[in-house]
Parts: sequence; structure tokens; C-alpha cells
Amino acid sequence: MKKHLILGLAVAAGLATGFGLDPAHAQKKSLVIGMGSADAGKLDPHLASTTPDKGLLNYIFNGLVRVKPGQASPDFIEPDLAESWTTNANGTEWTFKIRSGVQCHHGYGPFSAEDAAYSIKRASNKATSSYSGDFAALEKVEAVDASTLKITLKNPVAGFLGYVANINGGNMVCKKAAEEMGENFGKKPIGTGPFQFAEYQPQQFVKLTANKQYFRGAPVLEDITYRYIPADSSRDLAFQSGELDMIYGKQDQTWVDRTSKLPGVKVKAMEPGELSALYLNITSKPLDDIRVRQAIAHAIDRKAIVQFKGAGSSREAVSVVPSGYLGTDEKSPLYAYDVNKAKALLAEAGYPNGVTVKTIHTTLTGMQTFIEAVQAQLKKANINLEIELVEHATFHAQIRKGLSPIVHYQAARFPVADVYLTQFYDSASNIGTPTAITNFTFCNVADTEIRAARVEMDAAKQKALWKTAQEKLVTNVCGIPVYEQLQLWAWKDNLDLGYELNGSLNLSPPVTEKTKFTK
Repeated sequence: MKKHLILGLAVAAGLATGFGLDPAHAQKKSLVIGMGSADAGKLDPHLASTTPDKGLLNYIFNGLVRVKPGQASPDFIEPDLAESWTTNANGTEWTFKIRSGVQCHHGYGPFSAEDAAYSIKRASNKATSSYSGDFAALEKVEAVDASTLKITLKNPVAGFLGYVANINGGNMVCKKAAEEMGENFGKKPIGTGPFQFAEYQPQQFVKLTANKQYFRGAPVLEDITYRYIPADSSRDLAFQSGELDMIYGKQDQTWVDRTSKLPGVKVKAMEPGELSALYLNITSKPLDDIRVRQAIAHAIDRKAIVQFKGAGSSREAVSVVPSGYLGTDEKSPLYAYDVNKAKALLAEAGYPNGVTVKTIHTTLTGMQTFIEAVQAQLKKANINLEIELVEHATFHAQIRKGLSPIVHYQAARFPVADVYLTQFYDSASNIGTPTAITNFTFCNVADTEIRAARVEMDAAKQKALWKTAQEKLVTNVCGIPVYEQLQLWAWKDNLDLGYELNGSLNLSPPVTEKTKFTK
């Protein structure tokens, strides 16, 4: 009997260690990610607008279409929850064939065209979405049957598939779960992605577990712990000690150079570049005087900012629309750095001894170092920038209330000029209005061109309208584009992402069903 007991224990031990392998060498199945934020913002995909939240939610939700993992260009759009789609000749009617067999997380049933229709209606409703303005052209959305979705637009929309892709308002939610939970949906988000929500500990972490029913196949990883570690040094130490497998890097070149030298580590500066710009409220004194706005523009040295941030991880802005977008004016007439000209303009505006302007700003480190560098540059032109620092979620809440005359916003969007121009510069997107998105400037000088381009079917005419819009916005100093920050991430080289990483519109490396540890 003792012999049988010993044999049984030996077999059990063999099973526990992978048939005799040392547990230390068994394949790791838990991924731990370190994010540079104090806490989650909003875990509802239609309300989430911050970089930390977008990356996490990308593991939970799908779109009707998606940009292929590892890419950040509309050239790589492929089927997601819709397995195919068609459109009429002028792009106002879109019909999507919904993939069968897709299951919503936590037993909420199969995903159907009804869920897709509900998602788009929810994303287009200002009461339930931060992206309602993206769907301003929506006339009707209907589930023709369980597997057929039809979207009718009032007018064609440039890059429409980007609005139903796996980003922002394009994320598909499950109707039953969203209706059942109401405002609490963000506390337990239900999607269809490779990982499902499991637990949230405020200011600590969000835990996800594998969705074994995922339609592309069960994930190799069993769970993801998404930890909130705002201090760059603490995050780096946790990564180096092995507590973290992947980290959001400090957004500057020194971090890239230092981290790249660590053994067994991969570092990536990936697309898209987030455009870091200053948005000036032209209705607020002294910014209502264009000469003051011009002075601020002349006082900012874009080359010096890029040198400060690092040429390997950032680049100069080219326009009020990021570089590389469809329709970007790559040679927009930005104001040249000229401190003497800035001082002369201030004197002409009645401020010979200088002027004070204010901004409310996030404590997110990469952004904070930028605004402090800008503050130092403006000081040389006798412009005193007063900075009120607040936590990142508070920052987003306050700037949307119009409390900050100057807003530093860093963002990437679906790479079509219409998206950026509409969200940041169309007066219909003014904060504080029923159709608000992120127009902090209250500028309306390019409304005509932005709106005409949105419905223009001739590609050459459309690009010409976008170019004119950018020229007007730059000339009137509605916003001051400064530099573009690439997304800096690092991970252990035993982590195989399952694809080649060039970029991600959700600003963090996608974790898919194929992501795995090799040892």
C-alpha cells in the first residue's frame, strides 16, 4: 500500500510539473502589463478617451472591422465581427454580414446584428458616448435579420470604415449586458474579444481572463493583469525585477536608450505618432487677440522640443493634422520660431511688458515634461504660462468644461484628415455644446471646407478642401501643433506577440489569442 501511495505521489508530482519538468521552466500563461497611469479612467469603450483605457479595452472588444494587429493604417482593414460588407456607389448605404457563432462574455449569449445596431445607436448618442459626433451623418441603423446589419448615412463619410473599426465608438458591446447594467456597464464591461473582464481594484489593477469561446480560438494566455503604476521609475524597477512582462515607457529618448540596453528586452517606438498640440480658446482674453496667439506660436521652438524628447521617439509636427494621414498638408505654413517677432507682436497687442496665460494640465509624465519645456520657451518671449497640475482623469473632465484657456492635448485618431479636423476644429464639436467632441478652440474659420470635404466624392477636390482648411486654422492660430510622440513600449523577449508590431491605433501593443510566452 505504501508502494502504491509513493507511486501515486510521483505521478501527481509529474503532472504538476509538466511530466517531470521543473515548474520554473513550464510555459508562463499570465501576462502582467505596467501602465503609466494612477488608475483606470472609464472602462466603457464608448466613453473611454484616454491612452491607458484604450489599450486595455482593445483586449476586450471587437469592431465590425479591425485594423490588422500590429498595423496602424486603413490599408490593413480586415473583417472582425462582420465577415463581409458591401456599399452602394456613393457610400451612403453599408450592409454588413455579421459573423455567426460569436459569443458575448460571461454567458450573455450570441452576438447578432441586433447587438451591432444597438452598439452604433449607443455610440451615436451623446448621453452614452464620447464619440457621438463621429456619427453625425448617421440616418438609420437597422438589423435586417440576425446576421445582416444595414447602416444608412445622410451623406458619404470619408474613411467610414474607421468609425466602425475596433477603436473608440466602433467598439461593439452586447445589448443585453449594456441594458441590464446601465451606468454600471463601465464597472464590468462585456464584449466579445479574446479576454474578458474579471476584476478591478482601484488604483491597483484590472484583471482579465481568457475568453475560451473566442471566435478566432481560445487564447494561449490564461489571464492579463493590467497594473497602474504612474511613476516611471517604479514601473521600470518592477519591469527589471521581473514583476512586469510589458510596460508603457517614459515617453522620451533617454528611456529608449536606457531600456534598449537591458538584456532580454525588446523596445519599440511604434506608430501612430500622437500629435501634441496647444489648443487656444480664441474667445478667452488675452487669446481673443490674434497677435497674442501669433506671439505664442512664434515663441515655440519645435526643433528644440523634438531634440528634448528625442529624435528616435518623436518628430516635428507638420500641420494641425498629424503627418501621414490621408489629406494631411505635409507643408502647412506653420509659424517659424522667432522670439523677437513674438515680443513685437505682444507689444503691438498692448503687452510690452509681457502677458500671462493659464493652462490646466495632466500629471501624466510624458505630457507634463512637454508643457514644462513649453513654459520655459514662452518665458523667453515674456509670456508667463501658469500651469495647474491635476490627475489625468480630472484633467479630461476640467478641459471639457472650458476651464483651461490653453489645452495641451496629445492624440492620434483614425488616419483620415476629416476625423481630426472634425473633432478638434469644426465648431459643431465645440465643448459645452450638444454635439461637443474636442474643439477647445471655439474656432469656426474652416467649417465650410471641413464640411464640404466630408461629402466630396472627388478625391482631388476633397484633398484641396482639407488643405485650405488646414491653412486657415494655422493662419488664425486656432491650434499650435508642436510635435508627434511615437508610442514607446518594452516587453521581455520571451513574449511572442503573435504578429510583427509596427503600430496600433489603440496606442498599445494588441494582445491577441496568439500572444504567448515562448518559455
